[in-house]
Amino acid sequence: MNHKSTFLKLFVVAATMCMGADGRAATGSVGTVSDDWMLTDALGRKACGYDVAGDRDDGRFVGMFYWTWHQGYDGDKGREDRDIEVKNITEVLRAHPEAINDYNHPAWGLPGRRPGVFYWDEPIFGYYRTTDPWVLRKHAEMLADAGVDAVFFDCTNGSLVWESSYRALLETWSQALKDGVNVPKIVFMLPFAATPDSHKSLLKLYKNLYSKGEYKDLWFYWKGKPLIMAYPDNLAETGVEKEIRDFFTFRPGQPDYVNGPTPGMQQWGWLEVYPTHGYCTDSITGRPEQCVVGIAQNAGDASGGHCCAFNLPGTYGRSYSKTKGFDKREDAYLYGWNFQEQWDRAINDLKPEMVFVTGWNEWTSGMWNKSHGWSDPLSFVDQFDRDHSRDIEPTKGWGDKGDVYYQQLVDNVRRFKGMSKPQQASAPKTIRLGVPGQWDDVLPRYVAYRGNTMHRNHDGRYSKHYVDNSGRNDIVGARVAHDGGNVYFRVETADALTPSTDPNWMMLFIDADRDKSTGWNGYDFVVNRTSPESGRVYVERCVGNSWEWQPAGTGRYVVSGNVLELEIPKNVLGMGAKPDFEFKWNDNMQSLGDVLDFYISGDTAPGGRFNYVYTSKR
Repeated sequence: MNHKSTFLKLFVVAATMCMGADGRAATGSVGTVSDDWMLTDALGRKACGYDVAGDRDDGRFVGMFYWTWHQGYDGDKGREDRDIEVKNITEVLRAHPEAINDYNHPAWGLPGRRPGVFYWDEPIFGYYRTTDPWVLRKHAEMLADAGVDAVFFDCTNGSLVWESSYRALLETWSQALKDGVNVPKIVFMLPFAATPDSHKSLLKLYKNLYSKGEYKDLWFYWKGKPLIMAYPDNLAETGVEKEIRDFFTFRPGQPDYVNGPTPGMQQWGWLEVYPTHGYCTDSITGRPEQCVVGIAQNAGDASGGHCCAFNLPGTYGRSYSKTKGFDKREDAYLYGWNFQEQWDRAINDLKPEMVFVTGWNEWTSGMWNKSHGWSDPLSFVDQFDRDHSRDIEPTKGWGDKGDVYYQQLVDNVRRFKGMSKPQQASAPKTIRLGVPGQWDDVLPRYVAYRGNTMHRNHDGRYSKHYVDNSGRNDIVGARVAHDGGNVYFRVETADALTPSTDPNWMMLFIDADRDKSTGWNGYDFVVNRTSPESGRVYVERCVGNSWEWQPAGTGRYVVSGNVLELEIPKNVLGMGAKPDFEFKWNDNMQSLGDVLDFYISGDTAPGGRFNYVYTSKR
């Protein structure tokens, strides 16, 4: 959403759209789900488990506002000047705080060399383009792991639909779906009125994508038809435009932050100030179809809660709560008061079928002045700084806390949708390493994504270019067993394992006490940080809370093709008769000691901060 869309507050009276009410979103799970995984962030907040979330409600869905426009601004072709440097607002103002008062300050870029958009901070995957398959695959997995059912593409400005990007995404996510990723399905969100641009976009999308049935398994259905957030009012009642009317379930977007749905219209929202509204509320049950949950809002008391520039004083940033005021703690932007207040309203009060979250990866804003209809001396309307921004995708700029909003998303999606019942560990068993069939009856079976060790070689925004060749061993599954004296680990890769002498080869991280405050980011032990040799693996214990390790003992290992098996004495890991611990596998970590590298380099199972959980009751 940029200034043209957020500034637009059109209250157009349109005909009521009557769609079938007996349909349901077609988003059945086909692959890996993260419900057996645990996640604890750098603030020590642990995502809830089944004991809190309860059983999954298949009638609840989560949508995520998603931006495909990070490809350049020359139409849909993605061309932009490769000599222009990316400008990061946070970095510019750190070096030149006076620049906030000077639209023409050279820190923003010299005349003719100024970028068209400015980033509030740097994404964890760099200043990427949304045509980059490596990034798109990462997004598919992260959103799937968070339980997001649909992404809503921002096409609210003009008639741009960013075809280069959405086609790159569809191709990448189609393959990810085949690899077992429960990728979110797609929805397009068009301008906030029945404008000529909206009409043009509808015709373009129907002609180029929907009428051909392309990537049909990635369409999100609502009430029995593909969903689109658009106004059908200026579509004809005959010909192809009649086809379009009949093809989609239309839910036009309501642009305003305050007033809620326009009476007589089946609108959905995208961002609101607290208290948020329910949209398309059933007259009998009182249950709304949809409500919004925002990270923050570029609005404030001075604007009456309506859209304004985000850098104005008193705007409702991440640290704001309508019920509690402004969080005064140092680094208050990290704690998500605004986000949590809106989630609590959605879960406890509104209880809709769909929660629409704003958003994942907007990142950028134009810089404006009074001549553009905004305030002097300059305005950043949609994104500004760490507090006044609304992206969940992790950032590099916050150190090890760059993913705290991802944790908060996961926790609240689980609270809203519920979870699958956890797998139970099978009975204790002695494993004879390397002997076929030993693991056949061992549970749980921990699944990891196949096909995600692709290499990266792609242009980023403006002058940026990114290369990553760290993908090596593609981890696809794991198991754990134990007996009276040992814990056994098995990990499987898609192809034969590379030599164990490779650097950072198949490291196993173990949180033995499930306590985030002990060990490096909770991990008390690491195996294979020191390369194994002569059938022996080295187990190291964390010293304090940093990336510092000391010998703890040894275990045995066997490699057979694409399978690695370990036997580690319980006394080395400090485990008792009924082990209860978290663990993860990582191959080819590049930034040793940086926990966010689990999102980036090599292959990690499960991804990011997620851990598998092994709890034996026998």
